[in-house]
Amino acid sequence: MVHSVELVFDQDTEAAIRLVWADLADVGIRSQAPASRPHTTLTVAERIDAEVDASLAALSSRFPFPCRIGAPLLFGRSTAVLARLVVPSAELMDVHAEVHRLCLPHVFPGPMANVLPDRWTPHVTMARRVDPDQVGRALRIVGEPLQLVGSIVGLRRWDGNEKLEYPIS
Repeated sequence: MVHSVELVFDQDTEAAIRLVWADLADVGIRSQAPASRPHTTLTVAERIDAEVDASLAALSSRFPFPCRIGAPLLFGRSTAVLARLVVPSAELMDVHAEVHRLCLPHVFPGPMANVLPDRWTPHVTMARRVDPDQVGRALRIVGEPLQLVGSIVGLRRWDGNEKLEYPIS
C-alpha cells in the first residue's frame, strides 16, 4: 500500500465533491464514495515516516487559501481514473514544492514520479476504473458544475496500510 501527504478542502467544497461522487455511484460508476475523503495528493511513497508531521506543521500558516476545481481529466488506458483539475495557482504550486522538499528525507524509497514538482498534475479523483463505455456518462456527471470555487484548509498524512488519517494543519 502507499502513504501520502494530501491537501484537504473546506466543508462546502468537500460536500460538493461528495455530491458528484454520489451521482456517479447512482448510475453504477465506481466513485470514490463513501470510503475516501476529497483531497489533492501532494506526494506519494511506499512509506512516509510520521516524523514528517512536525516539519509539515510549519506550513499551517499557509492555510486556508483559495482554490478552483476546473475541467475533468482522464488518466490511464484500458480503464480510466476520472478526476477534476485543481487549477494551478502560484500558491498551490509553492505549497506543493515546499511539501516535496520537506518530505524528501522521510519518504521511502522515494516519491513516485508522478508527484515530482515538474510532473505533478493537481487534481481531485472522482472515480477509478471507469470502463470505456462509461466515460461519456461519467464526464457529463463530473463536468457539472463547470467550476467549483472553494478553499484548501490544510494537510493530512494518509497511511494507506492502516487506512488512517493524520491531520497536520
